[in-house]
Amino acid sequence: MVSRLQDSGYVRSERVAQAMLAVPRHIFLPDDMREQAYMDTPLHIGEGQTISAPHMVAIMAEALDLHPGHKVLEVGGGSGYHAAVMAELVRPGGKVYSMERLGILAKAAERNLKASGYGDRVEVVVGDGTKGLPEHAPYDRISVAAAAPHVPEPLKEQLAEGGRMLVPVGGPWYQELIMVARKKNKFTTENLGGCAFVPLIGEHGNKP
Repeated sequence: MVSRLQDSGYVRSERVAQAMLAVPRHIFLPDDMREQAYMDTPLHIGEGQTISAPHMVAIMAEALDLHPGHKVLEVGGGSGYHAAVMAELVRPGGKVYSMERLGILAKAAERNLKASGYGDRVEVVVGDGTKGLPEHAPYDRISVAAAAPHVPEPLKEQLAEGGRMLVPVGGPWYQELIMVARKKNKFTTENLGGCAFVPLIGEHGNKP
């Protein structure tokens, strides 16, 4: 899988390649989906949610430029796979706070992260990710894995000086992956191209 992603240009750095090699994607899937774990496609994980395709995980990992010691907020944790890849990239000394609004998925993510050896580096939090997690802010990086109608203001406020955030912005079927950077309390944005994610539900996102 990783070799294919490298050949396609999605994985560009050795650090991201090694992180994706280290994380066993099949552990983060329901038993009946595990045979498809290393195909480059999103897969259903229950509750109407999906695990992102490996190429999208690679795109986001490369764009976020994660480093050891970074504190990361993830919104839309799903089954925990993307959080594990980011946790691998911020070791040693880093931490990932992964927010998931659906309790049943959050419990599954905790089990998956523990089983794959990342339980001590990822803290799963049940809540409205569009509000962020102010008690641990600011964050060096914020990764949003669900589609928002606009960039949620609370997440911008919780981004550290010099930080980066990725968020898919658009309608229900197609979005643009937007990178937000904060420098000297000014925000800049860059469009990284088209993508498709499940909706981001919450007070500062889509309504249920």
